[in-house]
Amino acid sequence: MPGPVQSIERAAAILRMLASSSGRLGVGELASSLGLARGTVHGILRTLVRVGFVEQDEASGKYQLGAALLHLGTSYLDVNELRSRAINWADALAARSGEAVRIGTLLEGKVLVVHHVFRPDDSLQAMDIGTLLPLHASALGKALLAHDANAAASVRGTALESYCRRTITDHRSLARALTRVREQGWAAEIEEMALGEASIAAPIRGYGGLVVGAIGVSGAVERLCGAGRVPEPALVGYVRDASRAVSRDLGASRW
Repeated sequence: MPGPVQSIERAAAILRMLASSSGRLGVGELASSLGLARGTVHGILRTLVRVGFVEQDEASGKYQLGAALLHLGTSYLDVNELRSRAINWADALAARSGEAVRIGTLLEGKVLVVHHVFRPDDSLQAMDIGTLLPLHASALGKALLAHDANAAASVRGTALESYCRRTITDHRSLARALTRVREQGWAAEIEEMALGEASIAAPIRGYGGLVVGAIGVSGAVERLCGAGRVPEPALVGYVRDASRAVSRDLGASRW
């Protein structure tokens, strides 16, 4: 049997991203979210426009779904599927890291925690499923912001709320932090949302490389970080391994 056609997978990912967007998206936003070259995305968009699946706004140059595809709806991956595919890997990550594990997805400009595995010890812990976390002050949120154009659009031009002294409240500083996240493939926050707490996260991708969520560990700073308050490399590795495993299960061929 012949293998998958990469260009079709990429075109489908672009269509799904446009379908889930609350507004039009530009070539750069799509390219950054999907991890593709701008030229590649532009070429696919020109073809989609030519066949009527996508429309380009003349004033802004940005793109939206064509009328023929508006029935695709607003989301291609059900939250229950994300959770069900990730449960076993989340349990394994908690066991390897010794820390609590959370899986989140974008919801109305926040991170919705859809799955939570307690830290594997006898300490008293509260269930976080259903909790909404800030995008700019959580590792899960930063992983989404760095790779999801819709997440980035939801905070653009808004006031970034301060939770602690270390919370990033300046958009330029946040943009620099997100550039580092894209370069290294993982995100971290250290006492940006709660004193004494830290978290590490990496994006989860589905078909075509589209980011559909994030998975990460959270816990005390002294356990997650080493000298200089730098996240422990072993924990970073565990998180990235888990994100790749879930992504593979969801059909992301590059992982």
